[in-house]
Amino acid sequence: MCPVTGTVQLHNIGRRRAYAIWGTALAVYVLAIFHRTSLGVAGLIAADRFGINASQLATFTVLQLAVYAAMQIPVGVLLDRYGSRALILAGLACMTAGQVWFSQADSFATGLASRALVGAGDAMVFTSVLRLVALWFLVRQAPIITQLTGMVGQMGAVIAAVPLSAALHTWGWTPTYAGAASLGLVLAVGVIAMIKDSPYEQGAAEKIKIRALRHSLTEVWRDPGTRLGLSVHFTAQFAPTVFALLWGYPFLVSGQGLSPTVASTLLTLMTFVALVAGPVIGRYTARQPYYRSVIALGVVGAISLVWAIVLLLPDPAPLWLLVVLVSVTATGGPGSMIAFDLARSFHRSDRYGRASGVVNMGGFIASLLTMALIGLILDRLAPAGPESYTLDDFRIAMSAQFLLWGFGAAMIWRYRRRSLRKVADVPGAMDALRGGSTLLPGISRDDED
Repeated sequence: MCPVTGTVQLHNIGRRRAYAIWGTALAVYVLAIFHRTSLGVAGLIAADRFGINASQLATFTVLQLAVYAAMQIPVGVLLDRYGSRALILAGLACMTAGQVWFSQADSFATGLASRALVGAGDAMVFTSVLRLVALWFLVRQAPIITQLTGMVGQMGAVIAAVPLSAALHTWGWTPTYAGAASLGLVLAVGVIAMIKDSPYEQGAAEKIKIRALRHSLTEVWRDPGTRLGLSVHFTAQFAPTVFALLWGYPFLVSGQGLSPTVASTLLTLMTFVALVAGPVIGRYTARQPYYRSVIALGVVGAISLVWAIVLLLPDPAPLWLLVVLVSVTATGGPGSMIAFDLARSFHRSDRYGRASGVVNMGGFIASLLTMALIGLILDRLAPAGPESYTLDDFRIAMSAQFLLWGFGAAMIWRYRRRSLRKVADVPGAMDALRGGSTLLPGISRDDED
């Protein structure tokens, strides 16, 4: 199937060329995750280098994610206009420049500015890779490849947790971060040599017209499939993100009384659990597309149930239960990837970028809200700072997650019903969905518009 009426297919899809293109783009996404999480193991060193307190240190992560979320719609528009290759190269340029700047930074303001630049580059990568997956792989392959993209990308966090930590202690701040930045130059060569935007002949790109752009964004936003994808990403993604990037380590050490080594091991375990869970969820959603949002609700329900059990215990949880907690929480990552498969079902290929950008905002907005809520509650309960945090403080603060889970679950159910009504209104679309197809006649199939 050609994604745009009248185009000519130049290359086979779902074959070796597709995997080579995806592998190159995936390497850039691994690097993006590495850059995103590279401050996690350098917190104490950064606090000393910049002369900042814990709240200011957290600002680095919050600002980086805020820039990432704010960039999603602009990136989606540019992605539909210029294609994945250009956006990935631009993202690499921003991340490389940001890390070089960060390696030289010696003030809080300069450090913030450099991390914001890293966040801007990071924002360009993920949806660009997803667009390549949507165009270069068969319908039955795309959900699994999408899951693998999200999960293999998290290996960047593992690289940041172990080798980067060792490099910081061996070579110091500037050589380590400058060396990490140099990886972007190597991958840029691979992107230029390997990545092609589409297997189809492309016509001349249209200029971006503000009025038409506003109209198309309005249509994308009003589509119930977009809002369903946004709701799934919002609800499933924030728990593992908040836990891994900011509050998981303090919760395990100060709240649950674990040693720093055991806490770090549990955080690393999350990545490997997600790697296993991703293909499983991807394969099932590929076979049962009608139940994708129900699967997402099941993931969210399991995460919230385990958190409820841990937070209701009168004493610190046993280690085995904490292993269960981090393992189940980790499934929120692959669960949130269902959102992009949903968006693909409700939009033509020329709107993948915009739709994916809107969807991708959901989880990061939820993560920022949750980080802020937990921080505000902890500041109110323990004004003396992190050294005074207790298990009771964390019980109350981490319970803020239930507000977002409840709101998000209600939105998923609401927009699932609206999305199914839209599918039912198009002849043949519901039969296709129940039959296992995620590209729906009259909805996402451009050749049947």
